[in-house]
Amino acid sequence: MTLDFSTLLPYMDVILVGLVTTLWLTVVTTLVGIALAVVVAYVRDGESAIASRVLGAYVEVIRNTPFIVQLFFLFFGLPALGIPISATVAALLAMVLNLGAYTAEILRAGIDSTARGQHEAARALGLSRLQGFRHVVLVPAFSRVYPSLISQCIIVMLGSAVVSQISVLDLTYAANFIQSRSFRGFEVYLVVTLIYLLLAVGLRLAFEFVGRRLFAFRQGGSS
Repeated sequence: MTLDFSTLLPYMDVILVGLVTTLWLTVVTTLVGIALAVVVAYVRDGESAIASRVLGAYVEVIRNTPFIVQLFFLFFGLPALGIPISATVAALLAMVLNLGAYTAEILRAGIDSTARGQHEAARALGLSRLQGFRHVVLVPAFSRVYPSLISQCIIVMLGSAVVSQISVLDLTYAANFIQSRSFRGFEVYLVVTLIYLLLAVGLRLAFEFVGRRLFAFRQGGSS
């Protein structure tokens, strides 16, 4: 077999569009998904049993069903109920709900490991439950589980490849499109595999850089 990567050159704009779409989905999902996870973790550890059970059911449904089924349910199921939704919105919503559920459980593990004395100190200072959660519990919990959060965000980025199944113009969609026209499957998927690898490594390095800045006070406090 003779490799010919030059046949991919006319499709570089397609690859670029797919790359930008994958990055955009990943960034928005990370920001919104982690925010959702914080809300879920806070409410589930609260005093409202009903709210805790509802959000607990959401977490269990997401964690025990395939991501592609969740995606298809949103894209094909909601319109059947009279709720139209575009492919991009369906992909973004599915990714956010997925990341939010998994990250909420990771974050709750960090919260559960917080010393009870910190909670009591927050109450002694007259802080409300929300204030204590924001200023005393949340940041230390984040710092403890941050490596796991990084891994989960990268897993969601890699899992976003399935959104091509509903015609979202991501990196995998670009690869399928190019392969169907150039018939150079090995070259196309080798290039896209390397791009995903670089994305994963680059995102991990970026998250680690942000983590060092965010949690620098803990490193200084422990030295």
